[in-house]
Amino acid sequence: MTQTPPPANKQNVQRFDNDVRETGGYAYTGDRLSARLANARISRSISESFDFRGASVLDLGCGDGAYTVEFATLGVRQIVGLDPAAVAIEAARTRAQALGLSDIVSFEVGNIYALDEYLAPGRFDCIVIRGVLHHLPDPARALAGLSAFAGTVVVLEPNGNNPVLKLLERFSRYHIEHEERSFRPGQICDWLTSAGFTMRSSGVINLVPMFCPDMMAKICRQVEPLVERIPLMREIACGQSIIVAGK
Repeated sequence: MTQTPPPANKQNVQRFDNDVRETGGYAYTGDRLSARLANARISRSISESFDFRGASVLDLGCGDGAYTVEFATLGVRQIVGLDPAAVAIEAARTRAQALGLSDIVSFEVGNIYALDEYLAPGRFDCIVIRGVLHHLPDPARALAGLSAFAGTVVVLEPNGNNPVLKLLERFSRYHIEHEERSFRPGQICDWLTSAGFTMRSSGVINLVPMFCPDMMAKICRQVEPLVERIPLMREIACGQSIIVAGK
């Protein structure tokens, strides 16, 4: 039987490599206050989604490794970051070496559509997919490709229910150049269910936009706890969805 070849990488892989060449890293992993606040909330949510102590973790679409190295503080036994952007992977390796984490954190160039060697039974306890699906040519196929995995999958994605995000995807130069598109959380859950996973939790978090003025970021952070507690407002206003599934 002939296997269907994996989809070709989108042009945004080159765009992300160029980001690293030009600035040393990705825009959303920089020191801008809004990015720091937004990513801190995202990282906290991921850290609470699974007991990472002593676990072996695969970080799919790790980019420049800025958030992969954070798992060392959660007590992982090992984490492997995988990404098709080769320049970003080199930056990630440099980051891990500078932090003295190379014995725990490693990085490899790879394709999310060709994971057979990574899905071997017992190799990984958890797969984290942080902000990756909205950059892919076929996100449903990427999740379907995880069907052989018997552990926990944590997916963090832009909240496709957010109308402001939909406008940014259409008109923001950054979003257009990086070929971003968001999905409803329920759609992602359906993809995971079709791949044989059982849903464990699904929610939306974070009111701080990734790129916004400092004053706006501070105000959003102040009211964020309230917004996250109000169901309808939370589903529309918050910026990211976090979904946990497993077998």
